[in-house]
Amino acid sequence: MTDDQALDDFAALLAPEGQALLWELRDHDPADELAAATRLRRDHAAPLVSAALTQARLRQRAAVKFGADAQRMYFTPNGVEQSTRASVAAHRAARLAGLGVRTLADLCCGIGGDALALARAGIRVLAVDRDPLACAAARANAEALGLAELIEVRCADVTEVDTTGYDAVFVDPARRTKARGGRIFDPEAYSPPLSWAVEAARTAPFAALKIAPGVPHEALPEDAETEWISYGGEVKEAVVWFARPGRGDGPVPGREDEPVPGGGEKPVAGGGNEPAAGGGGKPVHRGGDEPVAGGRRATLLPGGDSLLGAGLPDPEPGPVGRYLYEPDGAVIRAHLVAEVAAGLDGRLIDPTIAYVTADALRPTPFATAYAITDVLPFNVKRLKALLREREVGVAVIKKRGSAVEPEELRKKLKLGGGGNSCTIFLTRVAGAPTMLLGQPANGF
Repeated sequence: MTDDQALDDFAALLAPEGQALLWELRDHDPADELAAATRLRRDHAAPLVSAALTQARLRQRAAVKFGADAQRMYFTPNGVEQSTRASVAAHRAARLAGLGVRTLADLCCGIGGDALALARAGIRVLAVDRDPLACAAARANAEALGLAELIEVRCADVTEVDTTGYDAVFVDPARRTKARGGRIFDPEAYSPPLSWAVEAARTAPFAALKIAPGVPHEALPEDAETEWISYGGEVKEAVVWFARPGRGDGPVPGREDEPVPGGGEKPVAGGGNEPAAGGGGKPVHRGGDEPVAGGRRATLLPGGDSLLGAGLPDPEPGPVGRYLYEPDGAVIRAHLVAEVAAGLDGRLIDPTIAYVTADALRPTPFATAYAITDVLPFNVKRLKALLREREVGVAVIKKRGSAVEPEELRKKLKLGGGGNSCTIFLTRVAGAPTMLLGQPANGF
């Protein structure tokens, strides 16, 4: 299908006949697609039916990211795959609004998911993309959600757009190949490349660049803060935040931006938001603060807990204590395991493994706690006998630093119908292959 045909089909969906079809397909079951297509083609042109069925499928896939809004929105296949989850976009928009941003250029806007969140935060957005179909979807989404007055969509090459005069720039480079949709891991192979996005960011008072969470730390600009964001324990993205030195715009209205004596950071009003003493694992809720040059941050959604690194060295490893803490993926990606360990008075179980152990149970949003009952050398027969003896019928198997695949081990264990459960960690302790058995710690 040509680009012109795709645009014509999309435009037909916005016409009354297309809208009626989409309404009829709002509860569409993909398993009945052939029967639905045959029935609908009796009264509607085949291209329109095909476009409506495709849009219905995309809306169902998008519901996990956009919730109830997905049924009113418009998507492209790439748009569904690459768009930001609405709750993550809302977090970023809230942080930008907290910085005093009121106008923003959204470069590589796609179907407009981030632009919608930004507009809902009260920010006026110029949304730019070079894909005409994505731009058409972005316009339709702004209209459908009542945000068209705050979102201007422009179809253009983002490298040719003048962002002068905007409070901030947001760039979300394409990170998938056009041919097969495969992920791109080299930041310079993004479209546009990360180096271009960084230079574009440095021209604005504030900027945020969305990148893959697996980006090497050495590829990150040192004059920016990088924030890793997880949702429900799953790492979703990394964001590189810039604040241009000497912006000359004075304090942001509604914020107290004066420097703190001694070069520290002023606590956010509301209590509980001050940086943790010694850079420990205490939550640091600093959503509206300016980016910290060279900073590394982990933010956990939907709760919103955020931890800013203090550059702590890794703690010395030691014996497995009564409790094991599994840090959130965003903490691990941000290299902030040491900060979490400091807040728990904990230690590593091995210099190369991101498990923290401690002798006391302490609350932390940045790691899941387990009460450890057994620390054993890796041995399948011994494990199988022990689980049988304890009548374990359900086992959660986790691995870190082990060559053993959980599903292969599960087959060998042949767990029966016992009524008890257990969590098994396949890992290394002081360099030795080890099995840790335990249970999630109640309340943590």
